Amino acid sequence: MVTAPAVANLAPAGAFAMPVTALRYEPRIDLQARNLAEAQADITLRGGTFETTGYRLGALSLADPQTGHYLTELPLAPAMLGVPQILAGAEAALGVSNATAGAVAQGWRPVATGGFVSVGAGQFALRRAEIFGGAVSSAGLGLDVGLSRSQSDGAVRFGDHDFNRATVRLQSRTAASQTDAALGYQGKRFGWPNLYTPFGSPESENLQTLLLALNHRVELGADNGWEAAVVHRRHKDDYAFNRFAPLGPVHPFQHTTWVTAGAAEGRWRRADWTFLTRGEVQTDRIASTSLTFGRYRSRVLTKAAAAARREWAVDGGRGWLRLGSARDDSNRDDGVWLPVAEAGRTFYSGLLRGARVGYAETSQLPSYTALNASPASGLFRGNAGLGRSASRNLEAAATVAAAGWSIEAVAFMRRDDALVDWTFRRGVTARTANAVDVRVTGLEWVARRSWSGFDVVLGHTWLGKGADYRGAAVDASFYALNHARHRVTAAITARLTPRLEVRVDNSLRWQAPNLLRVIGGDRAIHTAAGLYFRPESLRGVELAVHLDNAWDEDFQEVPAVPAAGRQLSFSVARRW
Repeated sequence: MVTAPAVANLAPAGAFAMPVTALRYEPRIDLQARNLAEAQADITLRGGTFETTGYRLGALSLADPQTGHYLTELPLAPAMLGVPQILAGAEAALGVSNATAGAVAQGWRPVATGGFVSVGAGQFALRRAEIFGGAVSSAGLGLDVGLSRSQSDGAVRFGDHDFNRATVRLQSRTAASQTDAALGYQGKRFGWPNLYTPFGSPESENLQTLLLALNHRVELGADNGWEAAVVHRRHKDDYAFNRFAPLGPVHPFQHTTWVTAGAAEGRWRRADWTFLTRGEVQTDRIASTSLTFGRYRSRVLTKAAAAARREWAVDGGRGWLRLGSARDDSNRDDGVWLPVAEAGRTFYSGLLRGARVGYAETSQLPSYTALNASPASGLFRGNAGLGRSASRNLEAAATVAAAGWSIEAVAFMRRDDALVDWTFRRGVTARTANAVDVRVTGLEWVARRSWSGFDVVLGHTWLGKGADYRGAAVDASFYALNHARHRVTAAITARLTPRLEVRVDNSLRWQAPNLLRVIGGDRAIHTAAGLYFRPESLRGVELAVHLDNAWDEDFQEVPAVPAAGRQLSFSVARRW
């Protein structure tokens, strides 16, 4: 789990910051963007796809039942959320629903008295503005509110955007508990050529997301506590293959999904034993003008998990063993039992500070686009016969401390059976949902060190993949085989003076070949930089220069989707 920021820049050059912004250069996440990451971006980790990755907010798993492409549509101000953590292996198996590769998890940050107002402008007629403020009473009651807006003509023709977001949160906080109630709305209109199809069309989307969330957490001391949450999310997606085509009374690709979910999790410690129990229920449904095939348009998913962990003293450290199981079920598919087992040891001193080995199984049901799109016509061709996918993950990890560096490394092997991929066939003007068995071998490590004036985070991920499409005719994969064989990241924060700071994120990749990737080759380097200056004579004022894609890379993160160009912008903020 990542417990400290792993990226340098938390503000983008081309829009206002969203929760996804902090994941653009995260060492363990390969974020695949269309237009800006803030427009549409797929979260992938450990060689998974955008649909096999989950997201956890507080106690609860969130989902995008339509496709998974809109998992990051979270109408929440980043200032309300904690540092993103990466859950994989046993942590994901026990703590997240309907995700097989892993998940991003964020908790609710305590409300603080203060805030900021920021305005910015930049290339391509960019204009953006944001205001955020919070206040806390002596009784521990807090309120914070955020409003954001961004517009631009875009880095390429027909790549414009118009974003807005409004979020309000009430919080009650004591020394042992925290309750958060949040309401957020986000509207996003944006265009991009080849947004989802490789046919040269000026595509566009109009997304509207409403989120209501209630989360309550209680800490009872000595590793005892519990957390519960309920969430309702409504997401509207109006997609246009040709944004200039005349539309009739019914838009050809208009979808609305509703997700209502609840979860509760508790842990308690007795002597050397720690016990975990978790339950989660999610209901979802879809209304669509095109996803009208398949067997159903609503469902209920449940998850129950329990685990016991025992610790014991050993020379120079402690040993531990955790055993558990989860049950994934649905009213639309057979349920499965999923075992979890981990063992490890911590060391109080020396080079090696921790080591563990673990095995975990996870499962997932397909999205409505894969299940309910027509199998014989249209741009996206589905398969109502797709069933539950299963994943088996074996990993070994070690934590090392040396010369001021903290290094965490994980080697893993994962087998994904019946994973849903979207594939391409020569001569067929559509992408098709196919089941594929994928074998993934990987090694990832993250190294950190801080000096008085510098912070450095380095990362590297190596992936090897093999795939069996079970006899389906496939010439190329849009997602399952769209991966970097090697990806190296470097995040550097340099505090040059008390009032001048430079932040730089870098990503270097060697991508697996893909015949759909017609521009940009298989190697790329991306850099984002920020220069921040706080004048001594202007209390609370911060002047900033933001630069994304500094080398103007044309590498297609999603095959056949044009890359966003270099973006330069300026902003001024007043903080209090």
